[in-house]
Amino acid sequence: MTKTESTPAGGATAVAEPVVAVSGVVAGYLPGVNILNGCSLTANEGELIGIIGPNGAGKSTLLKSIFGLVKVREGSITLRGEEITNLKANKLVAKGVGFVPQTNNVFPSLTIQENLEMGLFQRPRELAERLEFVIEIFPDLGKRLAQRAGSLSGGERQMVAMSRALMMGPHVLLLDEPSAGLSPVRQDEAFLRVKEINKAGVTTIMVEQNAKRCLQICDRGYVLDQGKDAYTGTGRELLNDPKVIGLYLGTLGDE
Repeated sequence: MTKTESTPAGGATAVAEPVVAVSGVVAGYLPGVNILNGCSLTANEGELIGIIGPNGAGKSTLLKSIFGLVKVREGSITLRGEEITNLKANKLVAKGVGFVPQTNNVFPSLTIQENLEMGLFQRPRELAERLEFVIEIFPDLGKRLAQRAGSLSGGERQMVAMSRALMMGPHVLLLDEPSAGLSPVRQDEAFLRVKEINKAGVTTIMVEQNAKRCLQICDRGYVLDQGKDAYTGTGRELLNDPKVIGLYLGTLGDE
């Protein structure tokens, strides 16, 4: 999927503003210790962006920096051209940015429906409409709305977490390791749901340890290494890049 283009009256082609643009970001958790060291990324309208790389490369830190959970010390982050660097998470949600963390991503003592309602606390009057949208993507949840989230499997909790993030109707969804800890069958289901979310019109940025599957479904990918974007290209290009295969995919690239 490419940038949205339009042709003005003069005949020149205008390229739309990226939905998310990360430029030269330096960020970290502790004073003087940077995890990101000049990282850049763009996500265009309707794209599914995959972020892969070795452990400690800064993948999750990048998502948290976009979502205002990690202090950005240098660089900038924009949302449709608007500066959002270090904006608080609640304000980002109101602007149409959703985030699904890897762990502790549901309220276990609440039912599935109550978890979903928590995702819409800023606009409770839209509950019926948003529930209908979410249940179309996750039909199994619709049959179990009264079940407590704490009784769900890891894969089911991941579905609830993604659903809750969708309740506000985000323009952009940030996913941190959606397949982590899941069985192979549940991993396939998670990737299928990610594709369905993206096809529903939500620009998606996904960090994923399952590098091969991530590159198979994404429009474009970024390989992070030591806090920088070392390689970028379409998912297919990265899957077939000898350097990416040798350094990050290993034998997975030959399967």
